[in-house]
Amino acid sequence: MNPILYIVVPCYNEEAVLPETARRLREKLEQLMGRGAISPASRVLFVNDGSKDRTWPLICQLHAQSHLMCGIDLTRNRGHQNALLAGLMTAKDRADAVISMDADLQDDINAVDAMVDKFREGVDIVYGVRSSRKRDSFFKRTTAEGFYRLMNLMGAETVFNHADYRLMSRRALEGLSQFREVNLFLRGIVPMIGYRTDTVEYERGERFAGQSKYPLGKMLSFAVEGITSLSVKPLRMITGLGFLIFLVSLGMIFYNLVRWMGGNTVTGWASLSCSLWLLGGLILLSLGVIGEYVGKLYLESKARPRFLIREIVGDEQPPKD
Repeated sequence: MNPILYIVVPCYNEEAVLPETARRLREKLEQLMGRGAISPASRVLFVNDGSKDRTWPLICQLHAQSHLMCGIDLTRNRGHQNALLAGLMTAKDRADAVISMDADLQDDINAVDAMVDKFREGVDIVYGVRSSRKRDSFFKRTTAEGFYRLMNLMGAETVFNHADYRLMSRRALEGLSQFREVNLFLRGIVPMIGYRTDTVEYERGERFAGQSKYPLGKMLSFAVEGITSLSVKPLRMITGLGFLIFLVSLGMIFYNLVRWMGGNTVTGWASLSCSLWLLGGLILLSLGVIGEYVGKLYLESKARPRFLIREIVGDEQPPKD
């Protein structure tokens, strides 16, 4: 029996690209159905993440034109990761496998074929991995690769050059549903699920239309979110730094005692001012890192819903979260 495939596409202000995205995805589903790789019950599921443009009316229009197009309308903007989770959890009980991808058409849709083939071979999670970054500018390439290296260095294990283009089986999605944290970083959570995994390489293209939703500032914020959600390594680094400064202070006490016993008690203002600035900066940095973790604990303790669904077109009932 052919598997039911859902393609989940989070959307935020994507009216410029949505018609072309829907056309290509519909053609891909029809192609896969034609060669008997997936079931005719397969669908594309768009998730409207509180868009301010005509994204949701367009999704409704696309559904009216083709039964292959479905949509979820969230009550308000919840961010890319929560919107993606809403789509995955909605599709979990309706599909045998779910592929997540962005709406900007930068991910190569043809990689879906290889993902489906690997799923049919028994793979539970198939990561879409960029084969190269030749098309990126030097700045974009350097910052993007630095992002992945920083994440791994800080203890948030991720798949290098993988974003959110992946296939997950129903079993893997069941595992994902057991991760209940409010502060989501799916690129780090999915590798923690386990099961059999594989990768598919593809060449990432240019954005078809619209603007990027991840400028440098948001990427840095995303990195902080991922690190503090998945790792306590920064807190351990603060502990190590504090121990190092303690050792330095013992050395300075010994040094000053030797100078005092030698009758040379005049100290320079430069060393004093530099020490004050250094220690003050380290204290503020440490408080900031600790504050990030305290804030995470505060939000997690409230156990607020990660998303609320206003309406679904082309499907039955929204899942409870």
